[in-house]
Amino acid sequence: MPVPVPELGSFNYVPETKEDLDWADLVTLDFSKYGTPEGRKELAAELIEAVRYHGFFYVKNFNISQERVNRQFSIGKQFYELPLEEKLKYVPEGLDNGAFNGYVPAGRRILDPVSGLRDRVEIYNIPKFNGDFKHQHPEIVQQHLPEIEEFARSLHSEVLDPLHVLLAIALELPEDFFTNIHKYDVKSEDHLRYMKYSKYTPEENKKIGKQWVQGHTDLGSWTLLFRQPVAALQIKHHTTGEWKWVKPQDGTLTVNACDALSFLTGGYVKSTIHRVVSPPKDQEHVDRLGLLYFSRPNNDVKLATVQSPVLQREGFIQNDFERTGNPVPTMEEWTFAKQKWQRTKNAVRGDPKFETAQILPGFQEKVYA
Repeated sequence: MPVPVPELGSFNYVPETKEDLDWADLVTLDFSKYGTPEGRKELAAELIEAVRYHGFFYVKNFNISQERVNRQFSIGKQFYELPLEEKLKYVPEGLDNGAFNGYVPAGRRILDPVSGLRDRVEIYNIPKFNGDFKHQHPEIVQQHLPEIEEFARSLHSEVLDPLHVLLAIALELPEDFFTNIHKYDVKSEDHLRYMKYSKYTPEENKKIGKQWVQGHTDLGSWTLLFRQPVAALQIKHHTTGEWKWVKPQDGTLTVNACDALSFLTGGYVKSTIHRVVSPPKDQEHVDRLGLLYFSRPNNDVKLATVQSPVLQREGFIQNDFERTGNPVPTMEEWTFAKQKWQRTKNAVRGDPKFETAQILPGFQEKVYA
């Protein structure tokens, strides 16, 4: 049963853009089909089409009400209304070395070296509630912690576990194969995130090439992104290489596959390349609030290519580490290596030493133009 919840102010979404953007044509997984073997088989095929050829996909009918989602957006909104000095009390110790739970302030990256314009992205990460992590938060978060925990656990049971079962079916593995390496009660670096992109002026947007966050991939298994109407997310199509806008769809989650699943499948599952750009003109005047969940394998999982009949038949038998003869990292090693790179302070856009850095022997970052 849902936990009793304190009162929250309402969260009002801004109107969707009226501009005719080049929207991506994405697969939608309808989880109302999940209850039968035939439905799961159909969904598994759709999932593979999405992660191999498109990148992002939508999930609908996942048994989490819009009211619960709206309340999480309200908590995030109220957190970002706190004074900066209050938020700064929750910056994680070791941020420069890859720590990420808590508050990450804006301005750590230089987007335009000529003008000195910096990023305006703020992050607040909340880790799992499985006993492995301390939970010390500002009052607005702390008073809603039971509700936040219930929401995060629901994302595992209602969205992530089904996705892992579907992936296992698609790869002709036991249905519990991926759920067994993504157990909620085992330590992993999953987190719920409230994320705020503060706006730039039209003149500033021109100076940074209208790119708020450059093309990149996420490091974990899946990223879940809740619908919000400010158009800014773009995907690089796996097949055509074109950048397309990702349209907010009512009653859906937007999901992308990430690096860890690509490693575990020898590159069969493709890590989604995406970026955040300045919104269209009719939304350029507003800030963008995001609600996300980042799923990651358990920390002790070695990121070696799994033994799947499908992968064997298709020739996906080695990932980047195995192909180059380098040690295969655990998820914990991979997480903190890439997080440390991501958190590099005063990184300058366009600096090849940063943008093409070696994360671990066998894996080098890329520039996604």
